[in-house]
Amino acid sequence: MTGILCVNKPQGITSFGAVARVRRMLGRKKCGHTGTLDPMATGVLPILIGGASKFSDLIPNQDKAYRATVKLGLVTDTLDITGTVLEEREVNATRADFEAALGCFRGEIEQVPPMYSAVFHNGVRLYDLARQGIEVERQPRKITIYSLELISADEEKNEYVIDVHCSKGTYIRTLAGDIGEKLGCGAVLTTLCRTVAHGYDLSRCVNIEDIESMVDSGEIYKHIMAVETAFEEYKDVHVTQPQAVRFQNGASLSLERLTLPCEDGVLRVFTKGERKFLGLGEICKEKSELCVKKLMVYGDSK
Repeated sequence: MTGILCVNKPQGITSFGAVARVRRMLGRKKCGHTGTLDPMATGVLPILIGGASKFSDLIPNQDKAYRATVKLGLVTDTLDITGTVLEEREVNATRADFEAALGCFRGEIEQVPPMYSAVFHNGVRLYDLARQGIEVERQPRKITIYSLELISADEEKNEYVIDVHCSKGTYIRTLAGDIGEKLGCGAVLTTLCRTVAHGYDLSRCVNIEDIESMVDSGEIYKHIMAVETAFEEYKDVHVTQPQAVRFQNGASLSLERLTLPCEDGVLRVFTKGERKFLGLGEICKEKSELCVKKLMVYGDSK
């Protein structure tokens, strides 16, 4: 069993915990995920199974999308509802005020990573420092909010549901907190669902609770996607059978003998005809070769 299974991570468990549950139900030792979700978050979590796990460090970190609930009037140490409440503030903002504030966060902006995050500071994760009560200065990072829309509003409860399409490295908790500061009342994240990650959306996900019965019925195989689907942003190159053998043995291929779709970059390598995915190659202009970046290994059942 090799491929990618997208699960809708339930609330209350870590991404590692979700992978561990899937590993047990599938009976596979080699499983890994492509991007951490906070325990309170739900949504798209692609899990790499078998030989696919070898590609975890190469999967493009594409834009992501989220649906989130923001509650005004609270400030916590984690910027979400799971944290310790630091302040409760009066809220005078209306729906119109909230919508107007969203306009300040669209496009390219700077965002300071939260203390409760996996960012390193002098070789130590920020969340490890935060748990010791240590706060350090963090440098702002440039991110892009491609779209930020208000979906619904409950002015009585001061709760607002938003959809966010953003670049990698965006913290939705920080976005919620920044919106609250813009409105002068503070805010926290109360729910978060990742709706798109690495090109996969919720429609391609299965619920963890259903996996065991899917394994028993054999239906699980319908939901395991080919490894190459994670690299659809790369173009394809097709090779002959002799070239395929050479590539699979770790040898480079002469560019002169290939029909290339572009002049540089990473390519998905397939055999001609049967279109079998061999792995990823990278164009090396200096050598005039297509060099092996990562080989696909089939038959890696465990």
